[in-house]
Parts: sequence; structure tokens; C-alpha cells
Amino acid sequence: MVLYLDSAIASEAEIAKRMGWVKGITTNPTLLAQSSAPPEMTLKKLAALTNGPLYYQLTASDFDGMVQEGKKAFEIIGEQTILKIPATPVGFEVVACLSSQITCSVTAIYSASQAAVAKEAGAKIAIAYVNRATRLLGDGIALVRDMASILAGSETEILAASIKSPQEAAASLQAGAHHLTLPLAMLQAIATHELSQKTIEEFAKNGIGLKI
Repeated sequence: MVLYLDSAIASEAEIAKRMGWVKGITTNPTLLAQSSAPPEMTLKKLAALTNGPLYYQLTASDFDGMVQEGKKAFEIIGEQTILKIPATPVGFEVVACLSSQITCSVTAIYSASQAAVAKEAGAKIAIAYVNRATRLLGDGIALVRDMASILAGSETEILAASIKSPQEAAASLQAGAHHLTLPLAMLQAIATHELSQKTIEEFAKNGIGLKI
């Protein structure tokens, strides 16, 4: 399992790096727009702030443009690149074209059948927007479960995005997601529980340890 930071803000990437257990970064066009620097500069800085994968989402809409954009992203990011390619007919064509050269993921999947196509096209990662699917379809966790059933035994793994609570994060993993991508506040939230803090305070109050 890999936990990713979902952000294009360098200061957040620095915090995630210090955490030590966040293994990569996912971006999208909306997140890149929140950075004060041009996308190329932002991507270079983010790549330097993680030892793991850096996801870049294509914005072009035609086949040739998407292929060119994907190759350009790889030139900027290098071997850390995972392309996020939309789950559309042309997007699947692009995955089939590029997946032997650049690691590809398929993003915005809303059906198990799309996950099957992503697998056949050569995608390494199938991305489900869990909370958004709940709002639009009724049950984002069920979507993850259906995708997991379709992809069982394959090399295509599920990345759950659009996670709005620690409970939703855990439910996504229980449903079969292999990885999670979370904004910084949610990464901090899944590592925190009020009873953990209370328990540690009780140990500190009533116990002793090494003097430093």
C-alpha cells in the first residue's frame, strides 16, 4: 500500500516528506492552478521533494495532443512520472499507446467496466473518486469493491481519491483499494485519534522513562 499527498503546493510536499510515511504525490489541473509557479517549475520542485511517484494529469483532449503532453511530462519529471489519463475512449487509446513507455493511470473511473478497459489498455493504476462517486452514484465504496472484483489477479491496482474522512479512507482500503491519495489535512487526520493522545498523556503522567 502507498499513501500519497494530493497537492501541488511545495510547502505541503515538504511537510509530507518529513512525515516519512507518505510515499508520493498526486496532482491534477486544479491543484496545479493553486501553485504560484508555472506547471513545469512546480512539477520539478515536487519531484525533488519526493522519492516516490509524481502523478501528472493530461489536459489535452485529442489523441496527438495527449500523447505529446504525456511525453513532455515525462521529460520534466523523469522516471518518477505516472501519467493520469482520463477514462474516456480517446484516453484509453492514449494509455494503450504510452503504457509500454511511461507508467499510466486512468483517472475519473466511475464504473467497473471502465476499470476493465484500463487494465486491458495497460494502465498500472485505476483511480476512483470515492466521495464524488458517492455523491453522484450513491455509493463510492461499492464502486471500489466492484473495481477490485474486476481487477483481482491482475497487475492493475486501485488508487482511491476524493476521500473526505478517516472512516472513508479505511472503508476504501477494506473494499479493495491498494493505495490512497489524500490532501495534507486528511493525511494528518488519519494519523490522529483523540484516545491515542489521551492514553499517551496518562502514561506520561503516571510513568517514568529514560532521562535525556
